[in-house]
Amino acid sequence: MIKFHKEGYTSLALCILFIFVSNAILHYYLPETRWLLWLWYAFSAFIFVVIVQFFRSPQRKWVINPNQVICPADGKVVVIEEVDEPEFLKTKCVQVSIFMSPINVHVNRNPVSGMVKYFKYHPGKYLVAWHPKSSTENERTTTVVETETGLQVLYRQIAGALARRIVWYLKEGENVTQSQQFGFIKFGSRVDIFLPLGTKINVNLQQVVKGGVTVLATV
Repeated sequence: MIKFHKEGYTSLALCILFIFVSNAILHYYLPETRWLLWLWYAFSAFIFVVIVQFFRSPQRKWVINPNQVICPADGKVVVIEEVDEPEFLKTKCVQVSIFMSPINVHVNRNPVSGMVKYFKYHPGKYLVAWHPKSSTENERTTTVVETETGLQVLYRQIAGALARRIVWYLKEGENVTQSQQFGFIKFGSRVDIFLPLGTKINVNLQQVVKGGVTVLATV
């Protein structure tokens, strides 16, 4: 079952208004130009379908397992590497990055259950999502969740060249559940997740993954 996400209500309303007004204008001023009317009908249908598929929120069998880290987003794995995380963890970690194209589901989900120990929104640039500096220079949010076992997992929503709005639903001090929605990024971008060295990574570069379903790592 596929639902329409609440973040898309305004966009869908504007889309329908645009389609209605533009078609009304064409019918009023160019009623005899049949080829243009039919071309505009096709374009209107295309725009409507794009908006509906972009804000879709499919129902799935969500994975909840305290020994696993679940993918926070749909997309493709574009980075698996050891890096220094300077903002909160301040140590060397394994970074896994998932690129979300405009055709992916854009709901973001918690990779683990636990308490939000840290959250911060960073205004920034809009470099393309695969740019090496997008993780530290683009508009982004940083979230750190500590599990019951003391494991701290840091993850970031990162805006891209097209994504100009990041939405989040969590705050410091609250308890969150694995695979539960924590945010939404409009029109494609990426999500980074930072795990302790030695964590068993269960995905490969270029692998297509599903948020809330694919097992990213075992801890």
